[in-house]
Amino acid sequence: MTFDLGETYEAYADRGFELHAKHLNPQLPRVLRTIGMDRNYVRAEGPYLYDDKGDRYLDFLSGFGTYGVGRHHPVVRKAMQDVIALDLPDIVHFHTPPLAAALADRLLARAPGMDRVYFCNSGTEAVEAALKFARFATGRRRIVYIDHAFHGLTTGALSVNGAAEFRKGFDPLLPDVGIALGDLDALARELKRGDVAALIIEPILGKGVLAPPPGWLAAAQRLLREHGALLIADEVQTGMGRTGKFFAYQWEDGVEPDIVTVAKALSGGYVPIGATLTRDWVFKKVYSTMDRVLVHDCTFGGNNQAMAAGLATLAVLDDEDLIGNSARMGDAFVAGLAPLIDKYELFAEVRGRGLMIGLEFGKPRSLKLRAGWTALQAARHGLFAQMVVVPLFQRHRVLTQVAGDHMDVIKLLPPYVVGPEDVQHFVAGFVDVMDDAHKGTGLMWDFGRTLIKQAMTNR
Repeated sequence: MTFDLGETYEAYADRGFELHAKHLNPQLPRVLRTIGMDRNYVRAEGPYLYDDKGDRYLDFLSGFGTYGVGRHHPVVRKAMQDVIALDLPDIVHFHTPPLAAALADRLLARAPGMDRVYFCNSGTEAVEAALKFARFATGRRRIVYIDHAFHGLTTGALSVNGAAEFRKGFDPLLPDVGIALGDLDALARELKRGDVAALIIEPILGKGVLAPPPGWLAAAQRLLREHGALLIADEVQTGMGRTGKFFAYQWEDGVEPDIVTVAKALSGGYVPIGATLTRDWVFKKVYSTMDRVLVHDCTFGGNNQAMAAGLATLAVLDDEDLIGNSARMGDAFVAGLAPLIDKYELFAEVRGRGLMIGLEFGKPRSLKLRAGWTALQAARHGLFAQMVVVPLFQRHRVLTQVAGDHMDVIKLLPPYVVGPEDVQHFVAGFVDVMDDAHKGTGLMWDFGRTLIKQAMTNR
């Protein structure tokens, strides 16, 4: 039998929903149908997705931040073709592969203060390594995390995940502790116990798109250093240029983490990759002797295809000034959206940095709108945000999603290759949806009633 991938794809192209319901996560097709996002995508390029009807969609999820350089970037694609054509030895383990050395060298050049890299397959694996390294290097066991944080879903990463909906039913987890974002006193209290290995924090929380108060991260770092604890910056979603700097922590002067995690956009959207960057002394504590050479390891870490994708992605970021474009387009989004806060009483705030943007909605003043808002909140907090997401998708073909469970916030994570016309398209679509919402009737509120019924059914 001769295998033909194209024939296999064609044979299954129209059976995705059916077989996902039968063999994979059955809730995924159910959710997509409920919210009207059951499309069959057949092609992707740059910031766009195309369905089997030929319709084009702006992808403002970008694989939860994976497609920083856009989908199927030609430079990254050629690197993938080249690395396969080279017939290089791979995953030998007892070998020092040149492409891993090259990516480590070029990645560290962008991360002042970091000296060494551990390569793995994903963001959650990078976080797992960071937690283990911090515990071993300090000889302490507890990690402080931020309420509502998301660091991954494997057991160690879940222990520092501040979202109750992900933790529920998976106890007991590791003995870590959450504090409120911006609460320096709470951090000080935990540090005084003398058993804290590190604080792990996303410089901008993905859930809700929330940033600490100005100066807080630097103050937290000083406290950590005073108590011999480490700062772990989780840059899995915020890093690689999304916020307009290579790392989001670089927006605050004086912040110099001990460990940094990256993933997602480093892949170029082709091969899963994660990386844990550390200071030299941390790495040398963990890998202290020859018999500890594999004390923390990953079968596929540093594989040639992942390294090629990472190297090509770094080159594209530089050659096309995509980090600069993230900053410019982020400013354009804010310029287009911020004036709408005064126009729409349901629209409360626009926040974020670069191309990581949160749009928050809030309780309206007028009695007519307040009645609908209250009904939605009684059924399930956060339903209004989903009511915005759906018409943006169905009427304007913009793919977005809520920024977290039980939050009236939607998050925009466009690829860094978006242009002014894409920003204008989104703003125009958002205006149309908000106009409809403020009528207090119509398709948007009809859909809201459907969501309420679904929420009640799921209870």
